[in-house]
Amino acid sequence: MPKLNTWRYAILNNFVPNVSKLTLVADPDCLLTEEKLALELRGRGFDLIEFSDPVEFRYAYESKYRSIWDQGERTDLVVVLRLQDAELESLPYDLLQAGRKLSFNLGDIFPNLSYPVIEKLDRSLLDSLFEAQRKSPPDRMGDNATKDFILRSVFKLPLDSIDNEVELLKALLRLHYGNLQLPMMLAERLIQVLKGHDWFKAWPLSEIVPDDEAFFTFLQERWPLFISRLGSANQVREDSPEYGLKYPGPDRLQFDHQDIKVYIDNLFLEGKLTPVEAKGIEVDAGSWIRSGIATSSVDDDELRISRLFGLVEKELPTAEARYSDWVAFALKWAELSSLVHCGNSTEHQTRLKEIGAALNTTFAGWLADHYSSLINLPPTNPAMLHHVPRRLARDIEDTGSSRAALIVVDGLALDQWVTIRQLLQKQDANLVMRESATFAWIPTLTSVSRQSIFSGKPPLYFPSSINSTNSEEKLWKQFWEGHGLSQLDVAYKRGLGDGDAAGILDSAIHPRETKVVGLVVDKVDKIMHGMQLGSAGMHNQIKQWCQGGFLAELVGQLLDYGYDVWLTADHGNTQCEGKGRPSEGVIAETRGERVRVYPTPELRAQVAGAFPFAHEWQPVGLPADYFPLVAGGRDAFVNPGDVIVGHGGAAIEEVIVPLVKFERRTR
Repeated sequence: MPKLNTWRYAILNNFVPNVSKLTLVADPDCLLTEEKLALELRGRGFDLIEFSDPVEFRYAYESKYRSIWDQGERTDLVVVLRLQDAELESLPYDLLQAGRKLSFNLGDIFPNLSYPVIEKLDRSLLDSLFEAQRKSPPDRMGDNATKDFILRSVFKLPLDSIDNEVELLKALLRLHYGNLQLPMMLAERLIQVLKGHDWFKAWPLSEIVPDDEAFFTFLQERWPLFISRLGSANQVREDSPEYGLKYPGPDRLQFDHQDIKVYIDNLFLEGKLTPVEAKGIEVDAGSWIRSGIATSSVDDDELRISRLFGLVEKELPTAEARYSDWVAFALKWAELSSLVHCGNSTEHQTRLKEIGAALNTTFAGWLADHYSSLINLPPTNPAMLHHVPRRLARDIEDTGSSRAALIVVDGLALDQWVTIRQLLQKQDANLVMRESATFAWIPTLTSVSRQSIFSGKPPLYFPSSINSTNSEEKLWKQFWEGHGLSQLDVAYKRGLGDGDAAGILDSAIHPRETKVVGLVVDKVDKIMHGMQLGSAGMHNQIKQWCQGGFLAELVGQLLDYGYDVWLTADHGNTQCEGKGRPSEGVIAETRGERVRVYPTPELRAQVAGAFPFAHEWQPVGLPADYFPLVAGGRDAFVNPGDVIVGHGGAAIEEVIVPLVKFERRTR
């Protein structure tokens, strides 16, 4: 039971099991699908299904729920209607007759705050806003007062005391280093407040307040100036060379202030800032600035690996973590994994493997409890792969004119993306990469997870093609037709990775006419299926492929044509060791190295008994006759002792995949 003082309590009071088998909920503010609330509802025995497409809904409703009820079995179903201004009366007549009706909105929970402001908040922030409201109930507030209340109480920005450059830098570091996304409406209000101070007139606030990448570039430009002013004893010298700064503002920042340097150290460790050369300056190995100085020795990577190990061990998520905590951690884990796999230290590889084993045990438990709560989250920050095209569609609808390109790199793990990113930065210095990560579908098979990307739907809705990828183009075009485009506006091409990227692209699209393009780069998947040298070999070959320039050319050409360019992967991969191969004849429909799929739970249970390392995965969001048996940790359904690089399972390296938006640096 959640704490009584959370906003969820009043909603959960309406959901008592076995009161009504069908509940219809008008939920324009996406409250029921908030991660923790969805989890609590599922724990009480309620299934949530979103009503957006009438045909899809009818298929799921009839095949999954009506058939259960007709057999006399019991399940509590909640149908969520979450379009703004949509009335429950717009639902089909037979549902209205059978179901009880409820309605929830943010205005009921936060009656004294401005609704147009609070509706823009990520739902994960509602807990801290509700707690702030409880501690000091506000009078009725207008837009600006509500924004200030949120900036102070939720984002912990002390608006009244940001009155000098150190306080401003602290506030911006807290904002951009944390996992909290500041909505543009709040960023604009913060800029307005800060511009009231004469201190900050020269700062490029309009760029560095709302934009992580701009802020980190602003810091990166000023770091060499700070280093150049350090004497041999790390004392600041007054004379410093002039550098051409692209971002205006003060050229000297107090990086060495005690409240600032704790952030700077981690930014270098995690790859958000890049170390610079510092000739003639002696720096002690234990100094806080050491992470930001590049030398030509191997000590750089050794030091960074050592400190990243300390960081990830300290920040391992718990069983109660939110999905966004796992995403933030996975990005750090990927930085470390990339360094270790690209190095040659067996000691580091052993340590990574040991931490990874404990990590994946916790992750497996978390997935069993939390995974189902991700499926219906809003697509604003895509939590799962099928949200990605919905995010693109929303962007196109909001701007009215933008065009979108989605590159799916089949099988690209998050740590392998880190290796690629570093090469892309060298190949195109003006490339801006906004990095995040998202959850693949489990089992992490191409036919399951990649089709969910191109269809924009859970696999439940493509049962007839779940074992093949041949319907992707049709599903992609159907998705965009549902969002107002014609088939002529939409392009799709797969089997990419080699050759003349610009020429291949021009054969697939009409730059002035094609509004949306989906591209599958399968080179990494091909490397993986021929790999015999483990994760280190994967990184080495992916690096060689990337150096050929295909991906950089493809991204660059799409940007030149004016597309919003996104990159993701359908699944990652992990190095595994064989623990035995089931000899089951034809009873398994899919016989992968990390997953076997069965048509009934009984057949799966027969095999599961003989392979204790495997988990019977709950068929969340999967077709009715699809029952996966997923290998745990880094075990595989291959001969004992054989080492492979595989996918299909539920290790963090397979499930959490990159999600990157590319832009050109305009400065």
